[in-house]
Amino acid sequence: MAMDSVEGGCPSPSPSSSPSTGCRHFYLAVDRLQFKMQTVVDLLGLVGRRPTLPMVVCCSTRDDLDSLCSAVSALPFISSSTLYSDLSEHERASTLDKFRQLSSTWTHFNHPDDEEKEATSHMIIVTDACLPLLSSGESPLNAHLLINYDLPPKKETYSRRLSTCLSADGVVINMVVGGEVVTLKAIEDATNIVMQEMPMQILDIL
Repeated sequence: MAMDSVEGGCPSPSPSSSPSTGCRHFYLAVDRLQFKMQTVVDLLGLVGRRPTLPMVVCCSTRDDLDSLCSAVSALPFISSSTLYSDLSEHERASTLDKFRQLSSTWTHFNHPDDEEKEATSHMIIVTDACLPLLSSGESPLNAHLLINYDLPPKKETYSRRLSTCLSADGVVINMVVGGEVVTLKAIEDATNIVMQEMPMQILDIL
């Protein structure tokens, strides 16, 4: 799917909410795997226009994380950091704490002034292996937007991403390639979450 169409005039579908959290869940279909990276970069370039928006992008592997970090490094209006296994304990704690502070001060700017319009959005890119450990006392990230770059194959992984990354009223966008529609449907059935196609005017719901 080309992100050029995201700003088009098609009507947005009604947001889909998780019955337990109030989160809204969407999917963005990509025809072929080779288009996936550029599609998510285009998406981030669009949502990054929302001043100070706190975002998390979840990947399944370190290779995907590294590739995504390289691809988004030049995006304007987004400051990004990564969580990966090579971080020291101090670096990890500092990265998590800084992002949580930014998340706690984020508000919806319906009519931002000039200074706020220039404010950057904030993004963490993380693999499943490095998500916050709630059982060890780490707090959730409380991002407003969670992008699942890789659709998790199990409902438990999907649920863990929600509980560790997303605020109670957050938005989830799942990247779905080809046959992953079957996986998406399985997650829907297992979690009682209805996932709708991402609306064209995605900024209107952020």
